[in-house]
Amino acid sequence: MYITASILALFSIATVFTINQVQFGKLPSGERLERIKKSPNYKDGSFQNQSITPVMAEDVSYLSVGKEMLFSKKERVTPEDSIPATKINLKQLDRSKDILVWFGHSSYFMQIDGKRILVDPVLSGSASPFSFAVKAFKGTNRYTADDIPEIDYLFISHDHWDHLDYETVLKLKPKVKKVICGLGVGEDFEYWGYDKNSIIEMDWNEQAQLDSGFIANVLPARHFSGRGLTRNKTLWVSFVLQTPTMKIFMGGDGGYDKHFAEIGKKFGSIDLAILENGQYNKNWRYIHMLPGEQLKAFHDLNAKRLFAVHSSKFALANHSWDEPLISITAACRKNNVALITPMIGEQVNLKDSTQKFNEWWKGVN
Repeated sequence: MYITASILALFSIATVFTINQVQFGKLPSGERLERIKKSPNYKDGSFQNQSITPVMAEDVSYLSVGKEMLFSKKERVTPEDSIPATKINLKQLDRSKDILVWFGHSSYFMQIDGKRILVDPVLSGSASPFSFAVKAFKGTNRYTADDIPEIDYLFISHDHWDHLDYETVLKLKPKVKKVICGLGVGEDFEYWGYDKNSIIEMDWNEQAQLDSGFIANVLPARHFSGRGLTRNKTLWVSFVLQTPTMKIFMGGDGGYDKHFAEIGKKFGSIDLAILENGQYNKNWRYIHMLPGEQLKAFHDLNAKRLFAVHSSKFALANHSWDEPLISITAACRKNNVALITPMIGEQVNLKDSTQKFNEWWKGVN
């Protein structure tokens, strides 16, 4: 019993030490916490989804899911080959050009109407608190924080490691003018040295006038949050960015729910819908969309073009690495949906509906 107790005590000490490392961030406190407590989306000490949303579906247990993740047969979850990618000089881009550049998974750069925008950048090579875990696929680390120009607006959808990367945002700090995020996430940025006045934190269905003609709308998503042992102390969000000439939906992470139709009704036609497509599993079907649900969300949003993200860089589920791309391409072709499928680093011309993209994943083992 003494030995067992000693082992448990050492494990507890190690856990406490680990989660208190700076990269884990800091839970909301003080005035920020008092504001959170007044949110209609905060109840019983945590944020809530619009619909009941268990992280794991009712018909599975954490034990069975753990066994599946660890011991089930995995085929091509991680590519053997290097992922095709290219690279352009972002710092030398003509500011009059309206473009998007994808960095893999859910990280991308946009330049619209003269403003430079960065979304959920994870450019350290890992989607984990530890650099040796959840490593990026070969070939996907074409861009680093050093390649990023001065950023007008940094959007963070939630605080999970594959969307909020400590190493990346720390290096970007001198380049970022404004951070736009959900309630509570600003605590991490302040803890990591960002100026409080540069952080715009909002609740669902709030908006901020960023500059003339630029409005950031924070909207619901169906997901959860947490960087350590505690969950849902900060808010997970989606965005509609309104610029002088475009409306772009940035979905972050989350399962299908009624909020897509509500957003479509509120904003009318969306020029581009950026939706998650990857790292899914029927066992966690409420917090990530399964194949087919992306098109339901796309139509709910009244969108013109679709860009499917959350794939091709990190293995966080057991499906083949290219399955999301194969599935969404077939579905969009069948339903006559305009789909954007750039390789990492390729320039997407946001206002060119005739631009064609190669199925770059074909032939990659």
